[in-house]
Amino acid sequence: MRKRILISDIAKNLGVSVTTVSFILNGKAKEKRISEGLTKRVLDYVKKVGYKPNQLAQSLRTGQSKILGLIVEDISNPFFSNVAKYIERIAYDNGYHIIYCSMDNDETKAKELIQLFYDRQVDGYIITPPEGLEDTLSNLIKNNVPLVLFDRYIPSLETHYVVLDNFNGAFDATKHLLENPNNKRVGFVSLYSNQTQMRDRLEGYMKAIDDYQYQAFIKKIKIDEDEELAIEQLHEFISSNNLDAVLFATNYLAIKGLMAVKKYNMDLPHMVAFDDHTLFSLYEPGISVVTQDTSAIANELIHTLLNEIKGKNKELQQIVIPSELLVRGSSAIAESLEQTS
Repeated sequence: MRKRILISDIAKNLGVSVTTVSFILNGKAKEKRISEGLTKRVLDYVKKVGYKPNQLAQSLRTGQSKILGLIVEDISNPFFSNVAKYIERIAYDNGYHIIYCSMDNDETKAKELIQLFYDRQVDGYIITPPEGLEDTLSNLIKNNVPLVLFDRYIPSLETHYVVLDNFNGAFDATKHLLENPNNKRVGFVSLYSNQTQMRDRLEGYMKAIDDYQYQAFIKKIKIDEDEELAIEQLHEFISSNNLDAVLFATNYLAIKGLMAVKKYNMDLPHMVAFDDHTLFSLYEPGISVVTQDTSAIANELIHTLLNEIKGKNKELQQIVIPSELLVRGSSAIAESLEQTS
């Protein structure tokens, strides 16, 4: 490994002072009346030798690490990975780097990651909070640490957030399933969770069911449920209730539903899932989804956080992104009616 090049090395080789090199590298050449010729000579030499500033020293000097912490439920989930991709791109264009981790809806792991990032002196956080994180996030806010929540928020905390319109997303998806005259028994599969996004999706489902004056069928699965047990429970829920259609509150619950269909050789009920997945467009018939505009979410998240870091947010930014229903073969009304005619 090559020896690290220091500012003192550059100054010695060019025959100038360390202070002069430092001013030039920090963009203060004009302010300090350093000639354009000398500035160019220093910058050309820096480029030639591949000098990289010591980020720790730079952060101590400026009070900023230029690093942002992104803590999500599961970075391998296509929804979170797509949001992370856009966030990383926009952050980089603004001179920041992202460190991101998954906390798997685990309160203890989330607290450890927040402390780890705090010790690394990240300039701000973007977090999808699990339950039980109120006190930890409250302490960040009290210490004036820039913070934006996304995907879900904590009602008791006054903080910035960016979320999907989960209520209307679930309402529109359920209404779409109920508009098919063959769908009299429409179920909803969710998690045992008090998180706002799950609560709003349940309420949206119930509003549509009540509008049609149909019976509700609701199944909740433990977040950490064993996969085989979850598949067995979904088979029992769908078959014992003779469900015509199902709305799944997450894409991974819908995938477990498809596993149940395959394992037990069931007829695929008409179905819609929250959040798209690569599998859903490859499956036959394609799985209808309530989609989220990941680029719009990422854009709102990163700009809200950067504005908070710069002190530009004059009021709380609590942003709700509209959802969109993408209809595929699993719930297409025309196809289902043709099958019964």
